[in-house]
Amino acid sequence: MLIRTATIEDLDAITAVEAECFPPTEAATRSDFKQRLAHYSNHFWLMFDEDKLIAFVDGMVTDMADLTDEMYEHAALHKEDGTWQMIFGVNTIPEYRRHGYAGALIQRAISDARAQGRKGLVLTCKDKLIHYYAKFDFVNEGVSASVHGNVTWYQMRLSF
Repeated sequence: MLIRTATIEDLDAITAVEAECFPPTEAATRSDFKQRLAHYSNHFWLMFDEDKLIAFVDGMVTDMADLTDEMYEHAALHKEDGTWQMIFGVNTIPEYRRHGYAGALIQRAISDARAQGRKGLVLTCKDKLIHYYAKFDFVNEGVSASVHGNVTWYQMRLSF
């Protein structure tokens, strides 16, 4: 499986994978991804099975320590030399799940953030996934302030 960072040419494929992985109230839109790719395409880690996008991880970089809903909506808040790598989405299309692909992408994001001198990574997840992210040494910090998609989210942090 090939892992690479994104370009604007990946916009439609990224949008399609997101729509397959999240309900409409939680999924980022094509417009959201267009803005994100314009500001931080190098913080999208894409995995391909030949030429088919099967999974991706994405998120901005910031000096803010906590992930906020405003970050999802305003890609211009990205700060390339920021201290924290935020993770907005971990996406794997259903037929490719449970093969370790998302884990490989998470490991790549962790490795890149460490190499870039970040303090660590922050993500939010639903309660049923807390144990999954704990396998990568993310620590549950409790209920997040995020109300994205009208869901209860838990903030998870991996500090270096």
